Amino acid sequence: MEDQIQTFSDDTVVKDRQFVNALARGLEILRCFLPGEKYLSNTELAKRTGMPKPTISRLTYTLTKLGYLGFSDDRGQYHLGSGVLSLGNSLLSNLDVRKLARPAMRELAEHSQASVAIGIRDRLDMVYIETCRSSSAVTLRRDVGSRIPIATTAMGKALLCALSQTERDFLMDHIRLENEEKWPQIKASLEQAFKDYQDHGFCIAVGDWESNINAVGVPLIDPNGEEMMAFNCGGPAFLLPRDALMNDLGPRLVQLVHNVEVSMGRHS
Repeated sequence: MEDQIQTFSDDTVVKDRQFVNALARGLEILRCFLPGEKYLSNTELAKRTGMPKPTISRLTYTLTKLGYLGFSDDRGQYHLGSGVLSLGNSLLSNLDVRKLARPAMRELAEHSQASVAIGIRDRLDMVYIETCRSSSAVTLRRDVGSRIPIATTAMGKALLCALSQTERDFLMDHIRLENEEKWPQIKASLEQAFKDYQDHGFCIAVGDWESNINAVGVPLIDPNGEEMMAFNCGGPAFLLPRDALMNDLGPRLVQLVHNVEVSMGRHS
């Protein structure tokens, strides 16, 4: 799991003889493109990755030749290429959980007048792989590919609850390193989430991530053990007060996830 957190530069020493540093550096470049950022220069990529600019130039040239990056002559900058889109679409199309869960997600979204989503972990974030929004004009509007932090969201907390103690401790240590000033508050919130999950099968986030957003989260255990994921139901705090999360939406989301697990082949 450690290589899922670590970033790389030319000075990185990886002791694992099976590990290909050049490949890791190339993938780090692709990770630099954030939502809303279409173009990045070699200089910006070097700054974000910590790699020397000559190394960046070789890697971006190679990635462009392979179709994972494109180059704008007018701007002198790079953008993600169709090769990345193809990989993403292949991943999503192979996740059967999206099709199985979608009808129930729509129903819960309308009941709650909020949003329901599925996410998977990417380092210290959760990435949405499916979303369903209610018809309410004030519902959250986050699309597939949106990223939210693992440490302070209901979805992220739920995923942590389902991990083995070793995996959880590893991620908790990295969360602490990324949030040293706020760590006491985050740690207390996570410990409460672990207790809530043991007692109720779900955990909540009440203004932990954004002060005006509340949500409930439940992990999904893949019977094949291929991918750990979590569901959430979230929206504006005035629509989803703590009581509604604990007494209505939490139990409903637990039942939704249980039904999906059964459909996927996991028997109770």
